[in-house]
Amino acid sequence: MNDIGRLFQAFVAPAIFVSATALLILSVNVRMMGIVSRLRQFVHAKYDAEKSGRAQEANAYTAQIDSIERRAETIRQCFLWSLVSLGGSVAACLLFGLGLYVPHAAMAAAIVFVFALLCLFVAVINYIREVRVALSSVREEVRDLNFMDLGSSTEISERKPGEW
Repeated sequence: MNDIGRLFQAFVAPAIFVSATALLILSVNVRMMGIVSRLRQFVHAKYDAEKSGRAQEANAYTAQIDSIERRAETIRQCFLWSLVSLGGSVAACLLFGLGLYVPHAAMAAAIVFVFALLCLFVAVINYIREVRVALSSVREEVRDLNFMDLGSSTEISERKPGEW
């Protein structure tokens, strides 16, 4: 009976990090979906601009696409490091449990757990990097008048919401 209590104690710390890492992964996944969606939108808009002979607008979209691709790579790195951390945390839980019966497994569990925490730290650094530049694309759009071809002010005021 004493071993069961120790087994649950061994699972607690890594299990908390499994939950925290899973929440980070969820957040990163939502962010990545938004970035990919925006990237697809810009790629289609660039194609339309090139097809219509609007070279300046196509060039503006190219700049935006490059910026968003850099952000997507940073968030992808965050996603991958978070997944490695999650795997390490789960492995540490299993090794801690095994460590009750195999003494060397407990030492391996501690090493794997520290590795998982380091991976989580790298993931968070990448997340911070991406968040710091998150509004750069919007700021670039605002500065680049060639980026948007909305039409005249009369056409804009006559549009219904969602017709942009």
